Amino acid sequence: MPSAPVKLTVGEAAPALDLPTAGGGRVSLDSLRGAPALLWFYPAANTSLCTKQACDLRDHHQMFVDAGYRVVGISPDPLPELDRFIAEQDLPYTLAADESHEVMEAYGAWGEKNMYGRIVEGTIRSSFAIDAEGILTFVKYRVGTPKHIALLQEKLGLGASPGPV
Repeated sequence: MPSAPVKLTVGEAAPALDLPTAGGGRVSLDSLRGAPALLWFYPAANTSLCTKQACDLRDHHQMFVDAGYRVVGISPDPLPELDRFIAEQDLPYTLAADESHEVMEAYGAWGEKNMYGRIVEGTIRSSFAIDAEGILTFVKYRVGTPKHIALLQEKLGLGASPGPV
């Protein structure tokens, strides 16, 4: 019998992570300390909803940078697929590969979900904000792609990207 999925809450310490990133290198919880970070877990690079979410984050990336956030996308994709995703979509933030799902499981972003009427195991689209000390300040499971940016703006107190004056 599968164990109950992890459900993290605001105020808890973020689970450890140490993953390889597109373009070489690694991202870890320790490397994110000292500034806030947004982790977003998504099912698969270069699929329609994931590409829409990735591009929304790209188009609003400056808003996160202005607030001091480092943005990290995490999926079960292999590194070559993440490299291609970054190149094709001109993504300005870090993408990390969690092929073993260990980090996703630690965050509760891997488990059973309903796909077109079938129960399957996979990535649960989720977002987590972590403060400079590694404490969760925002947790959202089953993120709705069309409202993701507006939700983050509201919950993280982010302003809209500055437009022409």
